[in-house]
Parts: sequence; structure tokens; C-alpha cells
Amino acid sequence: MSTKKLSNIPIQIFRKFLESQGLKIIKDSKGRGRHEKWSKSSMDRPITIQTHIDPVPEFIVKQVLRHLNMDKNKFFDELKKNKF
Repeated sequence: MSTKKLSNIPIQIFRKFLESQGLKIIKDSKGRGRHEKWSKSSMDRPITIQTHIDPVPEFIVKQVLRHLNMDKNKFFDELKKNKF
């Protein structure tokens, strides 16, 4: 069992992770909502993240990982591999 936690992931590192998975911003956080939508061609629907909360809340990270069919260990492997 891993002792790593999905909390305290800075928004900048999470954005870099999303880019490393091939996602692109389709709507940025300008405006009142402060949310970004990320997507790639193989996805049915976009991923939405809140940009006004830093670090990214754990439930958002978990939701994104479920959407990407990725477990927590693979997520941390990706962060380590890409040296975010």
C-alpha cells in the first residue's frame, strides 16, 4: 500500500501532468467561473478543474484519475518520470 497522498498537488504541476497525458485546454479560466476544461480527441467529455483553489483538492485529482483510467501509483510514477 502506498503512503503517498493525492492532496497538496499544486495547480501548476497538475496542469503539466494533464499536458503530459495529451490533454489540451479547450476553455481557460478567464472570466467569473475560474474553471478550465481539458480534453483530447479520444475522450467522450472534457475534464474540468477549478483554478481558484491551489493546491488541487484530492477529490478533483481522484475524479480526473478515474476519467483517465489511471490509478494513484501510476499517477505518481508519471510525476516522477516527467520530473514535475
